[in-house]
Amino acid sequence: MTSVALSDIRSAFERYLEAERNLSVHTVRAYMGDLDSFFEHLERLDVSDFATLELSHIRSWLANQQIKGGARTTLSRRATSIRLFTKWAAKKDYLAKDVGATLATPKGARTLPDVLSIADAATTMDSMATRVAEEDGPISKRDCAMLEILYASGARVSELCGLDLEDIDYSRQTIRVLGKGNKERTIPIGNPAMRALENWLKNGRTVLAGEKSMHAVFLGLRGKRIDQRTVRTVVYHALEALEGAQRMGPHALRHSAATHLLEGGADLRTVQEILGHASLATTQIYTHVSTERLQKAFKQAHPRA
Repeated sequence: MTSVALSDIRSAFERYLEAERNLSVHTVRAYMGDLDSFFEHLERLDVSDFATLELSHIRSWLANQQIKGGARTTLSRRATSIRLFTKWAAKKDYLAKDVGATLATPKGARTLPDVLSIADAATTMDSMATRVAEEDGPISKRDCAMLEILYASGARVSELCGLDLEDIDYSRQTIRVLGKGNKERTIPIGNPAMRALENWLKNGRTVLAGEKSMHAVFLGLRGKRIDQRTVRTVVYHALEALEGAQRMGPHALRHSAATHLLEGGADLRTVQEILGHASLATTQIYTHVSTERLQKAFKQAHPRA
């Protein structure tokens, strides 16, 4: 087996993640960051020939990360990254065998996501509607529509920013979004979200639209497709007034949508489809959120809790 430069292997793996796995830019960046850290560790171990890679080298790298104070969730992700890498490297004959196949993944401490109560969600949406009534400009209409859709659909910020005019089905009250891995899905939205969206499109978007707007549903001040940072800022400001809210962002609305659907009787498979989760296990965390909320309510309300 001929010796290949680590830089060449790195470039080939990055192309594989982008072209064959079709992963998002952020996911590819995370994988490559882990790989760069691993390669730096190999250099410190004087492993110059990649073909001589052993499981002990990987364990040494993870142990070094732990000593530096790496969180269990980070170590778990890095172990997953390196297992994918060694599997690919063996398939491409950079390694004689997949040395990472038996690597155990450190179990991360799964933290429950921040979730709004139904009352807080209603308060947030009502306050946005009040702002629209009080202000005459297009921004309040846009911001109200964005929050309503994020909460109604459970869509990711990237999916909201990528919405085009033709992705809206007015008769069925659905939106079509492009999720992770370029997977397309259709999500229903309720009457309040639909009304806010139509108000923005008819009475707000036309004010900001210009040559650079193309088919984008949501626009920034200069008429371009809105960026994710702007959406996050809008959501942070909308939620910061809630009592006890600790800088909740757009994902809190996604988590809240999922939790409220389950609490309202929706089944896991339906919520999985709406959120665009590849694995049902990812969706199941919201059952724990619901249980925790029930326990909290019980302890607060029951005289013999």
